[in-house]
Amino acid sequence: MTTRHFRTLLDIGAEDAQRIVERALELKQLRAQGIRPRIFEQRVLAMIFDKSSTRTRVSFESAMTEGGGSAIFLSPKDSQLGRGEPVADTARVLSEMCDGLFVRTFAQSDVEELAANAMVPVINGLTDDFHPCQLLADMQTYAEFRGQIRDKRVAWVGDGNNMCNSYINASDRFGFVLNIASPSGYAAKMLERPPSNARVESFDSPEQAVKDVDLVVTDVWASMGQESDADERLAAFRGFQVNAALMSKAKPDALFMHCLPAHRGEEVSAEVIDHPDSVVWAEAGNRLHSQKALLEYLWAS
Repeated sequence: MTTRHFRTLLDIGAEDAQRIVERALELKQLRAQGIRPRIFEQRVLAMIFDKSSTRTRVSFESAMTEGGGSAIFLSPKDSQLGRGEPVADTARVLSEMCDGLFVRTFAQSDVEELAANAMVPVINGLTDDFHPCQLLADMQTYAEFRGQIRDKRVAWVGDGNNMCNSYINASDRFGFVLNIASPSGYAAKMLERPPSNARVESFDSPEQAVKDVDLVVTDVWASMGQESDADERLAAFRGFQVNAALMSKAKPDALFMHCLPAHRGEEVSAEVIDHPDSVVWAEAGNRLHSQKALLEYLWAS
């Protein structure tokens, strides 16, 4: 059987993507009943972190533990990657010892090189270009609170970053219309050549983008590695904050999502993210269940 990888959402077909979301919902219901299937018995996941993490690390480690397996944390400080060992060599060695490789890093090319040389599944835990694991949790969250997202309208407001790119891919795989509003000079590069089935529209203003949508999504204005540009970005993104006034342009029952961590008062107001009906915390918690469903899919024989 061909080794399955998860470099971007496009590695998974539309039907399989939907099945992963449905399985994540099922696993969440089982956990609420005190049932934690040991679906990863004796499996070992090697996790390579070049970027810091809270939700991604904890969700994958917890998923492996609850499923009866184990996870090994590796950082450049305590592995040979930090001393210049080629990515390809690391992939070959870890494939001999582990059942899967996870990487959270800067360059998408490192994920591609790992996958090209690994004999076990490789998972993209985040790069500068994509964050596909978060999208599985987001799709699970929408399904949990509102049902099918197919043919719904989603607005992305803010930087054309890895999350925006992943939402473009999700439009292709999950069948929703995506409206994007970004400041001049900060549009997603993927807009130049989106996937063939993606339904994406660009707008000049957030107000236009969120009009009558079912879901509004944003992210920080300066991602990891862009801290030196924070002041410049703060000025460029002024007017792109998701607040109550902007949300009022969306449908009355529209959801708001954010992958976290959030900067209240910048990309989102406290009144939106901390609203009693906010699903952001369920969205974060759903990383656990969507990660379990993803791992189960990748290891399916």
